[in-house]
Amino acid sequence: MIEVEVIATEELGDRSYVVHDGQVAVVVDPQRDIDRIESVLGRLGTRCVLVLETHIHNDYVSGGYQLAQTTGAEYAISAHDEVGFDRHPIRDGDELTAGTLTVRAVPTPGHTDHHLSYVVSDGSGTPVVFTGGSLLYGSVGRTDLVDPARTEELARAQYHSARRLADLLPPDARVYPTHGFGSFCSAGSTSTSVEGTIGDERRVNDALTEPDPSRFVERLVAGLIAYPAYYAHIGARNRGGPATIDLSPPEPVEPEQLHKRIIAGEWVVDLRDRTAYAADHVAGTIGIGLGTQFATWLGWLIPWGTPLTLIGQTRQQVSDAQRQLVRIGIDHLAGAAIGEMADLADPVDRRGYPVVSFADLARRDSEHTVVLDVRRDEEWAVSHIPGALHVPLQDLLHRLDEIPRQQLWVHCEAGYRASIASALLDRAGHDVVSVDDEYGHAEELGLVARSVSR
Repeated sequence: MIEVEVIATEELGDRSYVVHDGQVAVVVDPQRDIDRIESVLGRLGTRCVLVLETHIHNDYVSGGYQLAQTTGAEYAISAHDEVGFDRHPIRDGDELTAGTLTVRAVPTPGHTDHHLSYVVSDGSGTPVVFTGGSLLYGSVGRTDLVDPARTEELARAQYHSARRLADLLPPDARVYPTHGFGSFCSAGSTSTSVEGTIGDERRVNDALTEPDPSRFVERLVAGLIAYPAYYAHIGARNRGGPATIDLSPPEPVEPEQLHKRIIAGEWVVDLRDRTAYAADHVAGTIGIGLGTQFATWLGWLIPWGTPLTLIGQTRQQVSDAQRQLVRIGIDHLAGAAIGEMADLADPVDRRGYPVVSFADLARRDSEHTVVLDVRRDEEWAVSHIPGALHVPLQDLLHRLDEIPRQQLWVHCEAGYRASIASALLDRAGHDVVSVDDEYGHAEELGLVARSVSR
């Protein structure tokens, strides 16, 4: 019987899988922190004999190479992907055996040129399929990461790949995608499903319900949104064979050294809750609260290669942040300062700014203040507050010269992005007020104008 264990990485919207027969296991698309995989293997009492990559990932550094080295497993990647290490080159129709399991490689180009899906069977029951960034729940993986100029070409390939899988497998075959749970590698509207079958996807998936491939391509391309800047660095890391992960505690940083780093313009990131940061923080730091979006936004915003020091209330908080960061290739921290604000800086070196609601924004002095909307372009296009200045968070550091020197009331959809933008603007010397509220409340208050074209 085929058993599948899901290892979710909610912070990046991805999943890895351990598929096994009770004795031996196959691991699909493992994340960098392989201790989670090893823990599952230990709990199951199984031995990893095969590690599979569906594609060369752009959104996270793979743990596949290290896992294969650690366990002695065979490491299979498409024969057509150029990599700087020994691997088992796998091609269309190749079959590998792991205990009672048979793994068949099915080319499914689109998300990448040489993307593979893997059909796993045990010779008796219904097979399962691991689809990586090809067939997702409700949609497919985006097709603009390889080369933006080839987006439409790869979108058409993605359409046919999804249909190839649907034609190849029975309706009750379970589908296990890597992306589609919040990952920016997804395209279109993925469903909220946490499981599904080929039959389910035939009913709801864009690539399987749209009979016209040209219309599918048009919709997919129109729905593509901005993706994190750090993606540009990840593919090369994965092709080279990522270095062994190191999660040892970073060097402790004393208050005097912390002050010097801030003065030097280095990135010093405060991990505390955004409300606590706004109330009291070390001047010159950047507040990016530790949570499911932490690594995505830090990696998107930080100039790549910049020395990074963390501030946390506890060692565990710093350790959790470090784990998120190594997944996206930020391996080396300049250090970490741990403790309460009173222990890290004198009062003269600390500052704060107000945190308000949309009801407060409605009562502001509109003549002498500016509303700054840091949501994405597609969010702004649907509706926005008339008269607001729009600068998406990911563009803010490159457009600071466009930001007026009036008091800024900064908002997003739910407060997290606004908190990061407020911290960046505070660091740049702006007078900020952070709106920590749901955008729906602005709509209820009548502050929002909707696009007539939507």
